[in-house]
Amino acid sequence: MPVIPDTTPASSSSFGVQNEPMRLLMLAKPGSGKGTLSGRLTSKYDIQFVSTGDMLREQIKAKTEVGQQAEGIVASGGLVPDELMIKLLGTSLESSSMKGKSWILDGFPRTLVQGERLDRYLGSTGQPLSLIVHLDVPDEIIMGRISDRWIHPGSGRIYNYSYNRPKVDGLDDVTGEPLVRRADDNPEIFARRLKSFYAQTAPLLEYYQSTAPSNLVSLSGKTSDEIWPQLESLVRSRFSSLKSKSETKRIVPEAVIRRAEREISRDHKDFYSSLVPIIPAAY
Repeated sequence: MPVIPDTTPASSSSFGVQNEPMRLLMLAKPGSGKGTLSGRLTSKYDIQFVSTGDMLREQIKAKTEVGQQAEGIVASGGLVPDELMIKLLGTSLESSSMKGKSWILDGFPRTLVQGERLDRYLGSTGQPLSLIVHLDVPDEIIMGRISDRWIHPGSGRIYNYSYNRPKVDGLDDVTGEPLVRRADDNPEIFARRLKSFYAQTAPLLEYYQSTAPSNLVSLSGKTSDEIWPQLESLVRSRFSSLKSKSETKRIVPEAVIRRAEREISRDHKDFYSSLVPIIPAAY
């Protein structure tokens, strides 16, 4: 089994603080908690989750040019070409709604060739990856937890009876709908998925270690709860512009406040002026 390179930093303070949007790629074995951790980041901070799988399904449903090209390939069980996936990413990352936004990229790249092609594309648009996080969870921990994993098929929310139980067993916290087991959540299939991960991702990690060593960080732990404080501390220390959603809601530009004050003052003045004609002369 290929060895995953050691990318653990000496300390988060050894990296410079970046006053730019976070562009994060998270690499992890299946069952490591990548979805849970990404969900925590996007629910707490002003970060967009960019899922190539979701985008592909949306493009196919909307019958766009990219979607029509991909639909036949997916229907036949084939793999969507890298060039088409890059084009798909471009429709999202270059949209006006994504300008200046922090984001997490999910589902791509998975191989060395895809990583190289993604780097060339992002470099050409002036928005290269600013952080690559490798989640290092021991294989025996992952194999031991898969039997406890359940998902909500409508949203993709993941629960684990070992450390992230639903409020009511068997039901989704948000909708109350039944949870289901993934067909591939069994030891034999999962062992094959881990083998595939090592074969594909070890070279990809080595590539990022050689091309962007200061941006590649490994976080270790047995559960998402152990890794979460490390991940949150990392992104907070490295990206000074990153705001929590509560901070974003509280921030109101000074010019907006002053304009509102003037409008309130004017409205009050107009209101009291309108009362003058109806006050009796005796007063």
